[in-house]
Amino acid sequence: MKHREWELVRTYLDRRPTLWRIIKNKDVEEFKSDPYLATLLNCMLWVFYGILYVIFGSAMYASLLTIMGKVIKNKSVEYMPFFLSLVSFLNGVCWTSYALIKFDLYVTIPNGLGALFSLVLYACYYRPTPKKEKSVKLKCD
Repeated sequence: MKHREWELVRTYLDRRPTLWRIIKNKDVEEFKSDPYLATLLNCMLWVFYGILYVIFGSAMYASLLTIMGKVIKNKSVEYMPFFLSLVSFLNGVCWTSYALIKFDLYVTIPNGLGALFSLVLYACYYRPTPKKEKSVKLKCD
């Protein structure tokens, strides 16, 4: 290579981020490690947060399925939380749509499962069964 080409390569390497400069020089010089450690910890926290969100978000939606045992046993949908399930389904669909647009796996998984769980809940076990009438006795004097 000619002298001019080496100069271009050196200029290119000099403009690279600080990490590459440290690797190239094999010396940290006067750079502080605090910003790099803080950035690493921040990224690790976001990954941890994403995993926790997937776990607890899925658990929130799956908790609606716990009523299915009672529905099957009693053969009645009297204690099925209709509006909570409906809102959970709509919430899951909205967030899943958003996550698919943004290609966000951490939002897609729990909310997609939530929409699916809500559909399963009503597709399998919702029948227009009569609710038990509560008898109220009025005492007349």
